[in-house]
Amino acid sequence: QVQLVESGGGLVQAGGSLRLSCAASGSIFRLLTMNWSRQAPGKQRELVATITTGGSTNYADSVKGRFTISRDNAKNTVYLQMNSLKPEDTAVYYCKSGSPDSPGTWGQGTQVTVSS
Repeated sequence: QVQLVESGGGLVQAGGSLRLSCAASGSIFRLLTMNWSRQAPGKQRELVATITTGGSTNYADSVKGRFTISRDNAKNTVYLQMNSLKPEDTAVYYCKSGSPDSPGTWGQGTQVTVSS
């Protein structure tokens, strides 16, 4: 099992950057695919980025070229570097373990607000 705690959210102006972190408990972290998803008010949860145990990545078209997912297995942490932020990126961002189509384990979320 794994427990996830997100941090790094906040308020930033359009065009700015934020770096989100997701700290995982448990020794199984390095064996898990990890994901970042987001949910804005009134919208469905959206898968933003995925990174496999081998470091392969996938991104939603809406963030491709602006966001970078990475992981540090020694620190049991997955990151989401967000650059060139847009107001439409405003959402609660969640990390999740496992394949994108599996239930997995979710963190509590961290709020990202991008002002125009």
